[in-house]
Amino acid sequence: MKILISNDDGISALGIRTLANTLAQAGYDVTVVCPDRERSATGHGLTMHQPIRAEMVESIFDPAVKAWACDGTPSDCVKLALWALLDSPPDLVLSGINQGANLGTEILYSGTVSAAMEGLIEGIPSVALSLTSHINKDFQPAANFAKILVGQLAKNPLPDLMLLNINIPAVKWEEIAGVAITRQGVRRYVDVFDQRVDPRGKTYYWLTGEVLEDVEPPVGLNLPQNIPIDVHIIRKNYISITPLQYNLTYANGLNQLSQWNFEFP
Repeated sequence: MKILISNDDGISALGIRTLANTLAQAGYDVTVVCPDRERSATGHGLTMHQPIRAEMVESIFDPAVKAWACDGTPSDCVKLALWALLDSPPDLVLSGINQGANLGTEILYSGTVSAAMEGLIEGIPSVALSLTSHINKDFQPAANFAKILVGQLAKNPLPDLMLLNINIPAVKWEEIAGVAITRQGVRRYVDVFDQRVDPRGKTYYWLTGEVLEDVEPPVGLNLPQNIPIDVHIIRKNYISITPLQYNLTYANGLNQLSQWNFEFP
């Protein structure tokens, strides 16, 4: 299986090194194309008004891994890999392992999820992987699960084109309670901006705040209510797998708006 790996934490991040090396040592054909620096929370941004550069990188990864560092966004990296750097399309696009969770509505801002989504847009099954801690540096349990998942996908491909958004609890391998298929929750924040004053008396703001994890998603999304929510299940030390798509059409909205009647003069 040929695998393309990207991320938003940058080429030097421990998460992508652990993931790429683990899969390469398992015998997979691994290529890494990722940002040359941290590009977290860049969403699905693309570079349009300046050139994109990519340089081959040696000595960071296992010798079997082919790697490029790109000065673009995570989505740039995957698009560049698929259209310019790779000689043939990969069987699977992986993004991560991210340092920090990508749960609920955080996926809308996530460079990690966006890199995987770029693979999905190009018709390639894709997976986003995140370790739910900004402090814990043990990415091996998450990489071990990624290896299990890739092995399963090699034998039993996904029945439909989708993106799997996977969050792994930041605990030891033996403390993981299991794997749960989940639906996307809602993560909202309070006290979002911290207002400060610089030495020259100018006001500035830091994006911060506390997360509210218990906001329920709208019932009108027509999702099965018996499926647990990602932001809840991760607290119980389960690995969360949420299937995503890029089509954001709101089905209930189509039904409701179809009743509108516009009268033109």
